[in-house]
Amino acid sequence: MRFAIFGDIHANLHALEAVLADSRERKCSHYVCMGDIVGYNAHPCECVDIIRRLECPTIKGNHDEQASMLGEQDGFNALAGEAINWTRQRLSDGDKDWLRSLRMQRQVRDFTIVHATLDTPHKWGYIFNPLDAAASFSYQLTSLCFIGHTHSPRAYVKDRSVRVVPFDTVDLTPGRKYLFNVGSVGQPRDGDWRAAYVIYDTDTAKVTLHRVEYDIASAQKDILEAGLSKRLADRLATGH
Repeated sequence: MRFAIFGDIHANLHALEAVLADSRERKCSHYVCMGDIVGYNAHPCECVDIIRRLECPTIKGNHDEQASMLGEQDGFNALAGEAINWTRQRLSDGDKDWLRSLRMQRQVRDFTIVHATLDTPHKWGYIFNPLDAAASFSYQLTSLCFIGHTHSPRAYVKDRSVRVVPFDTVDLTPGRKYLFNVGSVGQPRDGDWRAAYVIYDTDTAKVTLHRVEYDIASAQKDILEAGLSKRLADRLATGH
């Protein structure tokens, strides 16, 4: 069984389609979405529609929450807030209802998924280092957990201590706990502009990070034509 696990799509239709095409070529049989389907980019409705049609396990991200809430959005910087207000005007009531209905965390087969942290998922904290990861590990009941939110792929392992391990292909060792940040499909921030996602192969007990090229020029063009900030278009090319 091969799971394609991806998140932080952020309404980047071109990147999402490229990731799904790549996962099909790699014979993935199941899909898991880590949230933040909307925000920042120009195709929120199309991306929500694709994820809904996949009927895959999906959790809520902070941009999904803000885009679907009834009150004023808060807690975002001006750039993110502008994109959320734009997104709200385009999502249908049905899309907003579906985003609101998503759970903060859940277990899928033998692993857990949460957008931010397991200790306080509703507070949208970030895991940037082993100390941050240690708090989540305390609440992790499965050997594997997948997260997103920082837009930067990273692998943590807990045995006698919590440490970062190189994240290309990780061979899972029984008795250890693992926490994998799957990176971002639609707006990577680790200096690599390519869309990121991971494949968890249950038969080989491996988790592998994949990077996928996509049509950035078209994604940037769509952002500008939608009237969104040029900064959102520019950052796609830098991976920051």
